[in-house]
Amino acid sequence: MRLTPTAIDRLLWPLHRWVWLDAHRRGKKLLRFAETEAAGGRDLSRAAELSSDGLLRRLYLRHSEDEHRHAALFRRRAREILSAHRHGSSAVEANWLAPGERGFENLRVEAQPADALLAFLHLSEGAAARRFALYQKLLDGDPSTRDLFGEILKDEAFHMSYTRSQLARIAPKKQGFVLWRSRAGRVWKAYLRIAGAIASLFGTVFLTAQYFLVLPLFAYLAKRNVDPEGFSPPRSKNRLESQY
Repeated sequence: MRLTPTAIDRLLWPLHRWVWLDAHRRGKKLLRFAETEAAGGRDLSRAAELSSDGLLRRLYLRHSEDEHRHAALFRRRAREILSAHRHGSSAVEANWLAPGERGFENLRVEAQPADALLAFLHLSEGAAARRFALYQKLLDGDPSTRDLFGEILKDEAFHMSYTRSQLARIAPKKQGFVLWRSRAGRVWKAYLRIAGAIASLFGTVFLTAQYFLVLPLFAYLAKRNVDPEGFSPPRSKNRLESQY
């Protein structure tokens, strides 16, 4: 199975190259990939435990083992990179632009029927595989990390294949609808992530503007209206008013 980056990723090629160019950032991102793969492996173990289908149980367990192995590979390579570049200067990981597998994204495995879970896995693995294919092409200057992505891509292709074939076996008549519904859910979650990022950005800009523009103005106006003699009670106009 040939995996190619999406049209959007190809369009953003220079930005992706910038993200992966910094070695320290590259190591940090691989550590995040390791965390996500390990979490996905735990979820798949849970899915195997809950499945009553013997074939699906075996496939889920193999998938889980692959995810844990990927986590170990990512973690080891990340430590090698960070050890060789201890004094990295980049603090921006740009995870919104270069994510790995997002795992189950708080998906409740217990609440998902087999067809919905298989559709979700198929789409998630496909998105991750296309991203990894892109990252592999970007890493000419880091052959070890490039080869690591190439090795993991072989497993991702198998994951995409088995989830699609098992979905066709479990739900032959409604597989198209199940895939469409899962794809719509992924689009909605992507929209929520983008909306949250935009709201966070605007909030940061607004609070910064308040701090540097509005607060100094109020401080200046308050300073102008301060009585130089300090606070003193108002004087009464006449003796009669002061008695009552």
